Amino acid sequence: MRPTLPFFATALRAPWTCAACRIPPPQSGNAFKFKQFFSSTPLRRQQPTTTAPTRPNIRAQYKKKNTDLLYYTLSVGIVTLTLSYASVPLYRAICQRTGYGGTPITDQTRFTADKLVPVTNAKRIRVTFASSVSDVLEWKFTPQQREVRVLPGETALAFYTATNMSKDDIIGVATYSVTPGQVAPYFSKIQCFCFEEQKLNAGETVDMPVFFFIDPEFCEDPNMKGIDTVTLSYTFFKAKYDDNGSLRPLP
Repeated sequence: MRPTLPFFATALRAPWTCAACRIPPPQSGNAFKFKQFFSSTPLRRQQPTTTAPTRPNIRAQYKKKNTDLLYYTLSVGIVTLTLSYASVPLYRAICQRTGYGGTPITDQTRFTADKLVPVTNAKRIRVTFASSVSDVLEWKFTPQQREVRVLPGETALAFYTATNMSKDDIIGVATYSVTPGQVAPYFSKIQCFCFEEQKLNAGETVDMPVFFFIDPEFCEDPNMKGIDTVTLSYTFFKAKYDDNGSLRPLP
Protein backbone atom coordinates (compact mmCIF):
# COMPACT_ATOMS: atom_id res chain seq x y z
CA MET A 1 0.00 0.00 0.00
CA ARG A 2 1.43 3.29 -1.16
CA PRO A 3 1.60 6.00 1.36
CA THR A 4 -0.84 8.96 0.84
CA LEU A 5 0.93 12.20 0.17
CA PRO A 6 -0.22 15.36 1.78
CA PHE A 7 -2.50 17.77 -0.17
CA PHE A 8 0.19 20.36 -0.76
CA ALA A 9 2.54 17.64 -2.11
CA THR A 10 -0.13 16.51 -4.54
CA ALA A 11 -0.61 20.08 -5.65
CA LEU A 12 3.11 20.49 -6.28
CA ARG A 13 3.17 17.38 -8.48
CA ALA A 14 0.21 18.67 -10.65
CA PRO A 15 1.16 20.45 -13.87
CA TRP A 16 1.19 24.26 -13.43
CA THR A 17 -0.54 26.59 -15.86
CA CYS A 18 -0.74 30.39 -15.93
CA ALA A 19 -3.98 31.95 -14.75
CA ALA A 20 -4.03 34.17 -17.79
CA CYS A 21 -3.75 31.21 -20.08
CA ARG A 22 -6.86 29.64 -18.59
CA ILE A 23 -8.97 32.70 -19.68
CA PRO A 24 -10.38 32.18 -23.18
CA PRO A 25 -9.36 34.69 -25.80
CA PRO A 26 -11.74 37.64 -26.13
CA GLN A 27 -14.53 37.36 -28.66
CA SER A 28 -15.98 40.29 -30.54
CA GLY A 29 -18.89 40.61 -28.07
CA ASN A 30 -16.61 40.29 -24.97
CA ALA A 31 -13.88 42.67 -26.07
CA PHE A 32 -14.99 45.33 -23.63
CA LYS A 33 -15.07 42.91 -20.67
CA PHE A 34 -11.65 41.48 -21.52
CA LYS A 35 -10.07 44.89 -21.80
CA GLN A 36 -11.66 46.02 -18.57
CA PHE A 37 -10.39 42.90 -16.76
CA PHE A 38 -6.71 43.57 -17.62
CA SER A 39 -6.78 47.35 -17.52
CA SER A 40 -5.47 49.02 -14.40
CA THR A 41 -7.58 52.17 -14.95
CA PRO A 42 -11.36 52.13 -15.31
CA LEU A 43 -12.63 52.69 -18.78
CA ARG A 44 -14.64 55.83 -19.55
CA ARG A 45 -17.94 55.31 -21.20
CA GLN A 46 -18.52 57.48 -24.20
CA GLN A 47 -21.19 60.03 -23.36
CA PRO A 48 -23.86 60.63 -25.99
CA THR A 49 -23.48 63.92 -27.76
CA THR A 50 -26.35 66.33 -27.11
CA THR A 51 -27.15 69.34 -29.22
CA ALA A 52 -27.75 72.65 -27.49
CA PRO A 53 -31.42 73.71 -27.41
CA THR A 54 -32.33 76.23 -30.08
CA ARG A 55 -33.42 79.65 -28.80
CA PRO A 56 -36.95 80.58 -29.89
CA ASN A 57 -37.38 83.56 -32.18
CA ILE A 58 -38.93 86.03 -29.73
CA ARG A 59 -39.20 88.79 -32.31
CA ALA A 60 -41.27 86.64 -34.68
CA GLN A 61 -43.62 85.62 -31.87
CA TYR A 62 -44.22 89.23 -30.80
CA LYS A 63 -44.75 90.25 -34.41
CA LYS A 64 -47.45 87.58 -34.84
CA LYS A 65 -49.19 88.61 -31.60
CA ASN A 66 -49.18 92.27 -32.63
CA THR A 67 -50.66 91.38 -36.01
CA ASP A 68 -53.45 89.32 -34.43
CA LEU A 69 -54.19 92.15 -31.99
CA LEU A 70 -54.38 94.65 -34.84
CA TYR A 71 -56.84 92.49 -36.79
CA TYR A 72 -58.97 91.97 -33.67
CA THR A 73 -59.08 95.71 -32.93
CA LEU A 74 -60.05 96.54 -36.52
CA SER A 75 -62.81 93.92 -36.45
CA VAL A 76 -64.26 95.30 -33.22
CA GLY A 77 -64.13 98.84 -34.61
CA ILE A 78 -65.93 97.87 -37.83
CA VAL A 79 -68.65 95.96 -35.94
CA THR A 80 -69.17 98.87 -33.52
CA LEU A 81 -69.42 101.39 -36.37
CA THR A 82 -71.92 99.20 -38.21
CA LEU A 83 -74.09 98.77 -35.14
CA SER A 84 -74.04 102.51 -34.45
CA TYR A 85 -75.51 103.21 -37.90
CA ALA A 86 -78.00 100.34 -37.72
CA SER A 87 -79.08 100.88 -34.11
CA VAL A 88 -81.74 103.53 -34.84
CA PRO A 89 -83.67 101.66 -37.58
CA LEU A 90 -83.17 98.36 -35.75
CA TYR A 91 -84.50 99.80 -32.50
CA ARG A 92 -87.44 101.34 -34.37
CA ALA A 93 -88.29 98.03 -36.06
CA ILE A 94 -88.17 96.14 -32.75
CA CYS A 95 -90.37 98.71 -31.05
CA GLN A 96 -92.91 98.66 -33.87
CA ARG A 97 -93.19 94.87 -33.69
CA THR A 98 -93.17 94.45 -29.90
CA GLY A 99 -94.55 97.73 -28.56
CA TYR A 100 -91.43 98.30 -26.47
CA GLY A 101 -90.92 101.80 -25.08
CA GLY A 102 -94.55 102.83 -25.55
CA THR A 103 -94.40 102.46 -29.35
CA PRO A 104 -97.69 101.33 -30.92
CA ILE A 105 -97.67 98.13 -32.94
CA THR A 106 -97.44 98.58 -36.72
CA ASP A 107 -96.73 94.95 -37.67
CA GLN A 108 -99.12 94.19 -40.54
CA THR A 109 -99.11 90.45 -39.77
CA ARG A 110 -101.03 91.12 -36.57
CA PHE A 111 -103.97 92.76 -38.37
CA THR A 112 -105.93 89.52 -38.86
CA ALA A 113 -109.69 89.30 -39.11
CA ASP A 114 -110.10 87.83 -35.62
CA LYS A 115 -108.37 90.88 -34.14
CA LEU A 116 -110.84 93.31 -35.72
CA VAL A 117 -113.94 91.99 -33.97
CA PRO A 118 -115.24 94.41 -31.30
CA VAL A 119 -115.64 92.99 -27.78
CA THR A 120 -119.17 94.20 -27.12
CA ASN A 121 -119.26 93.23 -23.44
CA ALA A 122 -116.10 95.19 -22.64
CA LYS A 123 -115.92 98.76 -21.35
CA ARG A 124 -115.09 101.46 -23.87
CA ILE A 125 -111.58 102.88 -23.68
CA ARG A 126 -111.02 106.61 -23.84
CA VAL A 127 -108.25 107.52 -26.31
CA THR A 128 -106.93 111.10 -26.10
CA PHE A 129 -104.57 112.81 -28.53
CA ALA A 130 -101.57 115.08 -27.92
CA SER A 131 -99.15 116.89 -30.22
CA SER A 132 -95.93 118.89 -30.08
CA VAL A 133 -93.23 120.26 -32.41
CA SER A 134 -89.52 120.87 -31.97
CA ASP A 135 -88.22 124.37 -31.34
CA VAL A 136 -86.56 124.65 -34.76
CA LEU A 137 -89.68 123.61 -36.71
CA GLU A 138 -91.96 126.50 -37.66
CA TRP A 139 -95.08 124.39 -37.89
CA LYS A 140 -98.45 124.39 -36.21
CA PHE A 141 -99.42 120.84 -35.41
CA THR A 142 -102.67 119.99 -33.57
CA PRO A 143 -105.18 117.09 -33.35
CA GLN A 144 -108.61 117.70 -34.86
CA GLN A 145 -110.36 115.83 -32.02
CA ARG A 146 -109.60 115.77 -28.35
CA GLU A 147 -110.63 112.17 -27.74
CA VAL A 148 -112.50 109.10 -29.03
CA ARG A 149 -114.01 106.15 -27.19
CA VAL A 150 -113.53 102.70 -28.69
CA LEU A 151 -114.10 99.07 -27.78
CA PRO A 152 -111.23 96.56 -27.93
CA GLY A 153 -111.17 95.22 -31.49
CA GLU A 154 -113.00 98.25 -32.89
CA THR A 155 -111.22 100.39 -35.49
CA ALA A 156 -111.12 104.16 -35.18
CA LEU A 157 -109.99 107.02 -37.41
CA ALA A 158 -108.46 110.26 -36.11
CA PHE A 159 -106.88 113.28 -37.81
CA TYR A 160 -104.06 115.70 -37.09
CA THR A 161 -103.56 119.02 -38.89
CA ALA A 162 -100.15 120.48 -39.74
CA THR A 163 -99.49 123.98 -41.11
CA ASN A 164 -96.18 125.36 -42.33
CA MET A 165 -95.95 128.83 -40.78
CA SER A 166 -92.61 129.74 -42.42
CA LYS A 167 -91.78 131.20 -45.83
CA ASP A 168 -89.75 128.16 -46.86
CA ASP A 169 -90.57 124.60 -47.80
CA ILE A 170 -89.80 122.33 -44.84
CA ILE A 171 -89.49 118.57 -44.41
CA GLY A 172 -90.77 117.14 -41.14
CA VAL A 173 -90.67 113.69 -39.54
CA ALA A 174 -92.97 112.60 -36.72
CA THR A 175 -92.43 110.18 -33.86
CA TYR A 176 -95.13 108.82 -31.57
CA SER A 177 -95.69 107.11 -28.24
CA VAL A 178 -98.51 105.71 -26.13
CA THR A 179 -99.09 106.22 -22.41
CA PRO A 180 -99.31 104.33 -20.19
CA GLY A 181 -96.46 102.38 -21.71
CA GLN A 182 -97.82 98.90 -20.87
CA VAL A 183 -100.72 99.50 -23.27
CA ALA A 184 -98.41 99.87 -26.29
CA PRO A 185 -98.33 96.12 -27.19
CA TYR A 186 -102.13 96.26 -27.59
CA PHE A 187 -102.34 99.61 -29.41
CA SER A 188 -102.03 98.74 -33.12
CA LYS A 189 -101.94 101.29 -35.92
CA ILE A 190 -103.09 100.22 -39.35
CA GLN A 191 -102.10 103.48 -41.02
CA CYS A 192 -100.31 106.62 -39.81
CA PHE A 193 -97.85 109.29 -40.90
CA CYS A 194 -95.14 108.43 -38.40
CA PHE A 195 -91.48 108.06 -39.43
CA GLU A 196 -92.30 109.18 -42.97
CA GLU A 197 -91.20 112.29 -44.81
CA GLN A 198 -93.81 115.04 -44.64
CA LYS A 199 -92.91 117.98 -46.85
CA LEU A 200 -95.01 121.13 -46.53
CA ASN A 201 -94.65 124.06 -48.81
CA ALA A 202 -94.59 127.56 -47.38
CA GLY A 203 -98.00 128.30 -45.83
CA GLU A 204 -99.40 124.85 -46.72
CA THR A 205 -101.87 122.99 -44.47
CA VAL A 206 -102.49 119.23 -44.61
CA ASP A 207 -104.61 116.71 -42.72
CA MET A 208 -102.84 113.59 -41.49
CA PRO A 209 -104.95 110.50 -40.67
CA VAL A 210 -104.34 107.87 -38.00
CA PHE A 211 -106.19 104.55 -38.34
CA PHE A 212 -105.86 102.33 -35.26
CA PHE A 213 -107.50 99.74 -33.00
CA ILE A 214 -106.88 98.16 -29.59
CA ASP A 215 -106.17 94.44 -29.58
CA PRO A 216 -108.95 92.36 -27.97
CA GLU A 217 -106.31 90.61 -25.85
CA PHE A 218 -106.24 93.86 -23.88
CA CYS A 219 -109.28 92.58 -21.95
CA GLU A 220 -107.57 89.29 -21.02
CA ASP A 221 -104.43 90.83 -19.55
CA PRO A 222 -104.76 91.27 -15.76
CA ASN A 223 -102.18 94.10 -15.88
CA MET A 224 -104.64 96.17 -17.94
CA LYS A 225 -107.31 96.21 -15.25
CA GLY A 226 -108.13 99.71 -14.15
CA ILE A 227 -106.77 101.34 -17.32
CA ASP A 228 -109.57 103.19 -19.11
CA THR A 229 -107.64 106.10 -20.69
CA VAL A 230 -104.90 105.90 -23.32
CA THR A 231 -103.02 108.89 -24.77
CA LEU A 232 -101.52 108.87 -28.28
CA SER A 233 -98.82 111.54 -28.66
CA TYR A 234 -97.06 112.77 -31.81
CA THR A 235 -94.00 115.01 -32.04
CA PHE A 236 -92.77 116.58 -35.28
CA PHE A 237 -89.09 117.31 -35.95
CA LYS A 238 -87.45 119.28 -38.70
CA ALA A 239 -85.42 117.02 -40.97
CA LYS A 240 -83.11 117.19 -43.96
CA TYR A 241 -81.12 114.81 -46.10
CA ASP A 242 -77.48 114.28 -45.23
CA ASP A 243 -74.60 113.65 -47.64
CA ASN A 244 -75.49 109.95 -47.84
CA GLY A 245 -79.07 110.68 -48.87
CA SER A 246 -80.55 109.61 -45.52
CA LEU A 247 -83.23 111.68 -43.84
CA ARG A 248 -82.06 112.90 -40.45
CA PRO A 249 -83.99 114.97 -37.88
CA LEU A 250 -82.29 118.20 -36.84
CA PRO A 251 -81.55 118.69 -33.14
